[in-house]
Amino acid sequence: MGIAVDPTHESTLLPDEPDAALTRSKRVLSPVERISEILFGLIMVLTFTCSISVTEAGLQEVSTMLVAAVTCNLAWGIIDSLMYLLSCFVERGSGISALREVRHATDPNIAYHVIASSMPPLVASAISPVEFESMRQRLNQLAEPPAHPTLTKKDWLGGFAVFLAVFLSTFPVVIPFLLEPDARRALRISNGVAIVTLFLTGYAFGHYAGYRPWRMGLWISVVGSALVALTIVLGG
Repeated sequence: MGIAVDPTHESTLLPDEPDAALTRSKRVLSPVERISEILFGLIMVLTFTCSISVTEAGLQEVSTMLVAAVTCNLAWGIIDSLMYLLSCFVERGSGISALREVRHATDPNIAYHVIASSMPPLVASAISPVEFESMRQRLNQLAEPPAHPTLTKKDWLGGFAVFLAVFLSTFPVVIPFLLEPDARRALRISNGVAIVTLFLTGYAFGHYAGYRPWRMGLWISVVGSALVALTIVLGG
């Protein structure tokens, strides 16, 4: 029997209990999520440090740039954490809806389709009809799910982790301007730190994606630098 699978749908159903079935991963943030937030914050702060004119910059200009960089990443950290919480809320609501669809399905094949759509496509393609039926029966035995989605303690911790990742990514790039009085030399050190950090985030992406970490690190360094340059040119 063939089961059509939506490749864009992430897994939301698990066979333990309703609340566990509606949560994200066991980690507060997955490694890829943490790396993504650090990369985002890094690109944001680079749009400030790379836009300063070292030939004209004095103490006042450097101070203004530092304040702008820190407050911008502070604001974006808050916004990104709120978007993370919204994503958790929507994902949990989707899990509740999917569980109800399985339970109220008059045709087992409809329930199998819902279950398959809640799994990674590769996993769903390897599951037999007998296994789908076993999952359907186990899901039907679960306690009634909550009427509405709610945010858990883990979600709030995840939101706070997102905020910290974005906000703290500011400091490795701006610290050279605090320690080095020469703006030109501080910018060179800052850019060096930024390039190394871009490479390390890319290397980590490659590691988790199973794709040549060194090459991915180089690509992220180039693409990240290009995005910063584009943002500056466009007045961001």
